Amino acid sequence: MAQQDSIIERESMDFDVVIVGGGPAGLSAAIRLKQIDPELNVVVLEKGSEIGAHILSGAVLDTSGLDALMPDWRERGAPIRQEVTQDNFYLMGEAGEIRVPNWPMPPLMNNHGNYVVSMGNVCRWMAEQAEALGVEVFPAMACSALVMEGERVAGVVAGEMGLNPDGTPGPQYEPGMELRGKYVLLAEGVRGSLSRQVILHYGLSDGHEPQKYGLGMKEIWEVSPDKFQPGKIVHTMGWPLGKNAGGGSFIYHFENNQVLIGFVVHLNYANPYVYPYAEFQRFKHHPMVAELLEGGKRVAYGARAISEGGWQSLPKLTFPGGALLGCAAGMVNVPRIKGNHNAMFSGLAAANAAAAAIAEGREGDELTRYEDDVRSGPIASDLRPVRNVKPLWSKLGLTASLALGGLDMWMANLTGWNPLGTWKHGKTDAEATGKAEDFKPIVYPRPDGKLSFDRLTNVAYSFTNHEENQPSHLKLKDPSIPIGVNLPVYAEPAQRYCPAGVYEVVEDAQGPRFVINFQNCVHCKTCDIKDPLQNIVWTTPQGGDGPNYPNM
Repeated sequence: MAQQDSIIERESMDFDVVIVGGGPAGLSAAIRLKQIDPELNVVVLEKGSEIGAHILSGAVLDTSGLDALMPDWRERGAPIRQEVTQDNFYLMGEAGEIRVPNWPMPPLMNNHGNYVVSMGNVCRWMAEQAEALGVEVFPAMACSALVMEGERVAGVVAGEMGLNPDGTPGPQYEPGMELRGKYVLLAEGVRGSLSRQVILHYGLSDGHEPQKYGLGMKEIWEVSPDKFQPGKIVHTMGWPLGKNAGGGSFIYHFENNQVLIGFVVHLNYANPYVYPYAEFQRFKHHPMVAELLEGGKRVAYGARAISEGGWQSLPKLTFPGGALLGCAAGMVNVPRIKGNHNAMFSGLAAANAAAAAIAEGREGDELTRYEDDVRSGPIASDLRPVRNVKPLWSKLGLTASLALGGLDMWMANLTGWNPLGTWKHGKTDAEATGKAEDFKPIVYPRPDGKLSFDRLTNVAYSFTNHEENQPSHLKLKDPSIPIGVNLPVYAEPAQRYCPAGVYEVVEDAQGPRFVINFQNCVHCKTCDIKDPLQNIVWTTPQGGDGPNYPNM
């Protein structure tokens, strides 16, 4: 497991609790810790240039987690204003759509009472609440390594900057600092680099199903006022994915004539020619969607992996000296397409456990109370009843999963019992990738520059920036694999699964070359998940680099 370089001397700072990640889980934990004991010394470290810069979510917010954290959030001026007014679901065909009525759906699928929000702005507001309580919030502080004391995680290395492309210290090198804590809470989001290390090192996924993922891509559009319906939300399944992949879309009417449009592709698809970004762009040409967007303009773009494994994929959540929170563990409710409320509940539970341990004079041990709370509290109540939806979809397809999954959820809602038991996921998303020889290439339409756009044009609307004179944060375990194995066997799917055009196969006089344009990376982590041989490892670049999402 990567940890601090013993040769480099760094200054250190001591805290009661070190929190990695300024999203809803980490900020909820920080706020709750200070609510319990204002004297606790708490720090939140965020790799984005500011809080919210790397937050990308749908988002329709179930406020139950926030209600538990700050019941007076309305009086405090939270940027949560647009209540859901319409809740529609469609099955899509290429030329039309069929609306599925709401009445057959289990009550848990009801969105009335929820809010259309920018989670980036919600997190910015939460950071203000945390700072007002005395939490130290440090943005642009990427955490690049763990500080270990024996088998205990004792802290993190944050703020290392100025490395040359070859990894050696440059003239402006700053070694960063060791931030040590009695407990370290990892709230990095999906496939966080430190979270992945501790999961592997401590075997936290042993005995659990593999985590499953989707790739979520999102654009913000300003539409014509006559087409804007505040609070209307739409979810779709079906076209254009068909049998190539699972997934669907969301269309949320937000505020100020802005519509949040997103597309999710499940990453367990077999056909290596599937091009998720192109599927998203093609979706916008559906008559129902095109009619909404025509005359409008796209103002932002981003992408992020989504944890989809659910209840059976939750790893063990604690390790000596710390715990995994929110999407770092995988707490998204797939049929509801929601995870922010569970992230907040996990922050609350972890804070309660850490504060109680510190009050008892403990440090560096396992917060078993946190694990117990997650396995028996509101997160369990949310995830357990829907645990079969994702594996049913993966194994039986869309139609059968809608019928059987709906029945399973209804029975769980009425009786607390899932008649289908607990289905397994089986393969990882990387292992699910098939060989190119078993599939035909997919021909995608060219973007028209009005409704659909090429990747590089869209990446400009993520406001992504990476200092070029640093090591690539996208590491190849074996540099020969992309051309030697992935190209002949899998048609090198990295060219297509990356939603930012980071990976290219370039032909020159010497033959094909694999090129990594790390400057384009929007930190979605898809490459770390989907590479067939798990040869690409996503690590954190220097602090402040990456996307700068305004209202995602």
